[in-house]
Amino acid sequence: MTNPRSSRGKREALEFHSKGRPGKIQVVPTKPLTTQRDLSLAYSPGVAEPCMEIFRNPADVYKYTARGNLVAVITDGTAVLGLGDIGPLASKPVMEGKGVLFKKFADIDVFDIEISSKSSDHFIETVAALEPTFGGINLEDIKAPECFYIEEQLKKRMNIPVFHDDQHGTAIISGAGLLNAAEIQGKKLADIKIVVSGAGASAVACTRFYLSLGVKPEHVLMCDSKGVLNTRRQLAEDDPKREWLRETPADTLAEALVGADMLLGLSRAGLVTAEMLKGMAPKPIIFALANPDPEIDYPTARATRPDAIVATGRSDYNNQVNNVLGFPFIFRGALDVRATQINEAMKVAAAHALAELARRDVPQVVNAAYGEEFRFGPDYIIPKPFDPRVLTWVAPAVAKAAMDSGVAQVQIEIDVYRERLQGLLGGATAVMRRFVRRAAGSPRTVVFPEGDDPRILKAASIMAEERIGRPILLGEPRKILETIKAQDIDLAPGSYDIVDPRADDAAEAYANKLHRMRQRKGVTAELARLLMRERNHFGMMMVAERRADGIVTGLNFAYSDTVRPALQIIGLRPGVRRIAGMYLMLHKAGMLFFGDTTVNVDMDEGTLADVAEMIADAARTFDAVPRVAMLSFSNFGSVRDGRSAMVARAVEILRKRRPDLEVEGEMQANVALDFEMQQRIFPATRLTGPANVLIFPNLEAGNVAYKLMRELGGVPAVGPVLLGMNRPVTVLERDCTVDNIVHMAALTVVAAQKADEVAAGVTAAAGTALV
Repeated sequence: MTNPRSSRGKREALEFHSKGRPGKIQVVPTKPLTTQRDLSLAYSPGVAEPCMEIFRNPADVYKYTARGNLVAVITDGTAVLGLGDIGPLASKPVMEGKGVLFKKFADIDVFDIEISSKSSDHFIETVAALEPTFGGINLEDIKAPECFYIEEQLKKRMNIPVFHDDQHGTAIISGAGLLNAAEIQGKKLADIKIVVSGAGASAVACTRFYLSLGVKPEHVLMCDSKGVLNTRRQLAEDDPKREWLRETPADTLAEALVGADMLLGLSRAGLVTAEMLKGMAPKPIIFALANPDPEIDYPTARATRPDAIVATGRSDYNNQVNNVLGFPFIFRGALDVRATQINEAMKVAAAHALAELARRDVPQVVNAAYGEEFRFGPDYIIPKPFDPRVLTWVAPAVAKAAMDSGVAQVQIEIDVYRERLQGLLGGATAVMRRFVRRAAGSPRTVVFPEGDDPRILKAASIMAEERIGRPILLGEPRKILETIKAQDIDLAPGSYDIVDPRADDAAEAYANKLHRMRQRKGVTAELARLLMRERNHFGMMMVAERRADGIVTGLNFAYSDTVRPALQIIGLRPGVRRIAGMYLMLHKAGMLFFGDTTVNVDMDEGTLADVAEMIADAARTFDAVPRVAMLSFSNFGSVRDGRSAMVARAVEILRKRRPDLEVEGEMQANVALDFEMQQRIFPATRLTGPANVLIFPNLEAGNVAYKLMRELGGVPAVGPVLLGMNRPVTVLERDCTVDNIVHMAALTVVAAQKADEVAAGVTAAAGTALV
């Protein structure tokens, strides 16, 4: 990581902010403004209508404007990061940065406002007058003690959330860390003795918050630049530090730390020495949070007290206390229930949500982002900022606390709200969460031939926890259990099964059946027994014999080596002529279904028609209305060539077979997706909108297309989904992440549910294409 204060870091930082459009933010319209009609609706005369609706009913401002998703980040520039009082103008890059974080992590829009203030009262008057504009106020980088007075007065005057992040953000995040650190160290919050180095806004706010979590006031010693705040100190009657005066013989920070369970540092770099730490109680908790450099550096603290849990504000060491884990999600929850304030209950709820999240298994996407494996323990007590789950844990907890404490103006259903928040994380998340929820509604058994692979085991843990289904792990039991232990995977006993094909009672019967099925295909009785010792073949037979409802495999096998035994043992669904591979591309414009991407190498018109039919029906399974485009380098006969003619013939075949489907082609990909262009070039098109089912003329084109979109376009890809099998078979990519394995397992369970509906004579309205 480049040090931002080095010459290279300075150059990079300045270039980052100045390159292209200066700064880090811009205002982007959310409505089309391409015609005169658009402009007349956006401004005069059309804008008068929502104005009058709001005049008649002020609550309609949330219906017709962006107020409900707009936060002001406001400062006077008197305490900017570690830079001090640099003034409002110089603070603007920081405030823009805060706005970027709001948008990045919680999709909240921000106006940054830097106020040239004459006094605290002038600042208060200015901010209070802005209330009609915003849904919430985030105060930032205001020096103490003025910040306490400013926040207190604004909270009294304003009917929207007012939150000073420098105080409460650090308090909430470090409070979550304290909850987990105390649990790991075996200490009760009511018993721990805390020494606070610092008496500014953050130090006071953190200490007060710890009291809300259960720390006793008499167990806190606070130190300022002159030493311990004890009863021998002479302070003015109106000095806010009087709150922390304690009866104690300690006068210095070193004396106060003797026997202390915790050090909370919010003061300045280098203030704590290794010698001071030696006198602390066994298994201490050391939060050295001064920025940019802590009171004692992380390596020294760990080396001096190996039994300690150490946290800092730095990103280059474990247990970073980072405010970005708090304010975006706290405001998200507060805005979504139109809370009139952010109260103590909401802050406590946020801390507990973060603490609980840190105890859960960490998604592979987070491990990959940071290049290491995280698991709950002394080196991981707080979630990472790029953990996508923080939004769906903290915001709902805050929203619920707001409703429970009576400060919410609207009531929401928390489970539905959490589902909606998933959509903010991207289309792929929202779509797959629907399938996870559907799978959990009626779980099935899923066999994993690669049962000793750590990725499979982590996915099985999530699958069991979310009640998607019951995993059956194939492999040597001892090796699987050793891997679970070594990887510290939270796979509860009784939530899964382990089957060893080499020792299973059914192995001989499975071998005999395989021999009968394939004896005229070169499979001898001895070869059948050998194949049944191989986990992929054994797993397929488990599914064929209904011992498992579906199979997820292929992580360590070539695609063809996985599909072949599936075809030989499970076979095609009745009435299906062939299998096909499909990828679901979650583009920002909507879902796109690509095929064939993995199975049928060479196409003829019959194969193209079959593949298009299966993928169109699969699209209905994803609650999409299929519009099929048969792709080529030609547009509606514009190029006379045998390959484009083959695509045109496939269109005619499918139209005759399935007149209920919208099918068009041959056409180029851009014409298929740009419906206005399509109508202009070919007004007789039979599609009613842009195509969402794209059928490629051969596997090579389909495979290249989805991988280019995924890698260069950053479009999430769900798949490959194998269509046409008699029972659910899912084939994984070799680079599949744990999250993708969970998603594919959910699809497998849903496919099994559909298969059972069909077998029971139930007509599934959404189609049965995934079976």
